Amino acid sequence: MKRSLRPLFVFLVLTWAGLLLGGSPARPEKRSDAEIEAAIRAKLAKSKIGKDGFTVHVRNGVATWQGSTTIMQHKGAATRMAKTSGATQVVNNIKITDGASGGVNGQPRRAVVKQEPSKAAGGW
Repeated sequence: MKRSLRPLFVFLVLTWAGLLLGGSPARPEKRSDAEIEAAIRAKLAKSKIGKDGFTVHVRNGVATWQGSTTIMQHKGAATRMAKTSGATQVVNNIKITDGASGGVNGQPRRAVVKQEPSKAAGGW
């Protein structure tokens, strides 16, 4: 067998053997709309963005967010929260309100991350 075909041959043999021994490749279990929505609401209750009063509904695996916030990162966090809870798609209708324009040059406000004093800075 030519050297260039060897990796292809090995791949095909291993794939064939895997299908014989293990069946089809693992697929994530499909969750119901109610299960996805419950998972999102549970995460929302534990999260800082839960204070923004967002609403979420799931239909046919598609999570739809409504609401407004003054912190732009909360919109992205809501999308990630829905995706990791099992939503197949996310429609994010969360609006960044005018109250967010308290930043520099009228730019929207961003979340502030508080850091503990570092050991290198003598914060022991």
